[in-house]
Amino acid sequence: MTAPSVADRYSAQKSKDQFLYSDFLTNFNAHPDSKQLMTIKNEAAVTRSIRNLLSTNKYERLFQPTIGSNLNHFLFEDISAFTSTAIKSAIIQTIENYEPRAKIIDVIVSPYPDDNGYVVTLLFYITTIANPITVNIPLIRVR
Repeated sequence: MTAPSVADRYSAQKSKDQFLYSDFLTNFNAHPDSKQLMTIKNEAAVTRSIRNLLSTNKYERLFQPTIGSNLNHFLFEDISAFTSTAIKSAIIQTIENYEPRAKIIDVIVSPYPDDNGYVVTLLFYITTIANPITVNIPLIRVR
């Protein structure tokens, strides 16, 4: 029998009746009492991972150039149904390829032409937890 890898020990731990996913906070703050790195668990960990994937452009991560969604690319296009459909397919493809813990139920892309942006409503569930999770992600052009 093979020993679990180091990543498996930190990402998926067997709880009483379900898996427990945990990730480190991105700012690497230490807990004030235990002086260990602070973590987020289950829904918060997967939601943060999805937000990071969607806000990352391709070729931004060293040694992992294919990870990312390039959603900023769509913000400089005309606001139309075609662009909304392209954003939706890019989000679905990114999550299916790079986040195996989440299964997508629905993606709703709502255009806001006055703000030059979109609001993405993502409905998904975690593979080990039955309750669906809803996340709103604003996509707004900065320049």
